[in-house]
Amino acid sequence: MTTERAKKKSDVAWLAGVHVPVSWRRTKVKHLVSEMRAGDAITSERIEDSGNVPVYGGNGVRGFTEAPTHDGVHVLIGRQGALCGNVHLAKGAFWASEHAIVSTPARNVDARWLAHLLRTMYLGQYSVTAAQPGIGVAQISALDAYLPSLEEQEAIADFLDEQTSRIDTLISKQNQLIDTLRERRAAVISHAVEHRAPNTVLRRHLRGIRQGWSPNCYPESADGVDEWGILKTGCSNGGIFRPWENKRLPDGEEPRREHAVVQGEIVMSRANTRGFVGSPAVVRGNYPKLMLSDLNYGLKTRETLSADYAVYVLVGRRARREIEGRAKGSSPSMQKLSQGDVLALPIFVPAIHEQQEIVGHLDEQTSRIDALITKTQEHIALAKERRAALTTAVVTGQIDVCAAGRAVT
Repeated sequence: MTTERAKKKSDVAWLAGVHVPVSWRRTKVKHLVSEMRAGDAITSERIEDSGNVPVYGGNGVRGFTEAPTHDGVHVLIGRQGALCGNVHLAKGAFWASEHAIVSTPARNVDARWLAHLLRTMYLGQYSVTAAQPGIGVAQISALDAYLPSLEEQEAIADFLDEQTSRIDTLISKQNQLIDTLRERRAAVISHAVEHRAPNTVLRRHLRGIRQGWSPNCYPESADGVDEWGILKTGCSNGGIFRPWENKRLPDGEEPRREHAVVQGEIVMSRANTRGFVGSPAVVRGNYPKLMLSDLNYGLKTRETLSADYAVYVLVGRRARREIEGRAKGSSPSMQKLSQGDVLALPIFVPAIHEQQEIVGHLDEQTSRIDALITKTQEHIALAKERRAALTTAVVTGQIDVCAAGRAVT
């Protein structure tokens, strides 16, 4: 292959302004596959935590089952959910659920190259459903693409497999560091709030508990101040309130002002994954147009209980064991906590001045750890950006891996 390949300007939407090698043939995604269809429905009762046959849903593996629907090498595309359009390469025997689109590469198409190509196309942008994001086979099939020779595809896939693997290893190590920091944070909190046994239950120190509502929402976020929005369940994960994790209320939907979050109250996840169900956080700031969803509880404490102290207790290890033991659900991916279980949570409540001293100490200690976590998350974000930029540059021919001899760029 020549190292001086001429370029031509692309008029394919996702390649706007990019020049691709003239030897690459313009085509459609539907011509890159021999078959593309949604997977088969499977009930949660048939999905186990371990096994030999992975079950792929809308965002990768969601568990295991006893028998496969497919075998071989296929490219899977998330069909529904907030992360619809994500791409996974599946090898061997697996079950593809109805939330995934199974793409079987055509005879002259390398499956690894196809997966890299589809990732650069950011398929989620073609989602057409407001309340529940979704993308269909017809939409993906009709998209334009450019096809290099099989030899070039394999060279591109080899190069990207090697380079992205290095980046993924770095990201994995950074995630391990975050896990270690979070464990340290939990240990610091537990040491401060669990040196005495519970002496009461949460209900005795609450003014009330309420649950939000569940309207159909747009998948994009509202700003929480100028637009009406609904909190997502992850807004309180880890004990830190995240007001940007919300969904925008559709135009014309009448807001229910009685569900608006209140500054100083505790927001708690009513339903979430096993590790985060019952996760609480204090609302910081004023968000008059941000409302609780039906997946959240709002807790207002009495004068005898500091909301900040309560959150530290409830994210401690002892309380987490209690919460996860009370939560119910058919799958680890969705556990629910009843109001009765929340109210009955055992808690040690000292005098209010002692609570304030504990909160001051923990604020100082956890802020240092949180700063390290934030910095590590920034490193991960930069690594992911580099991974995406490198993949796009190689898949569109901006980096000629054949000419470069697979050198690091």
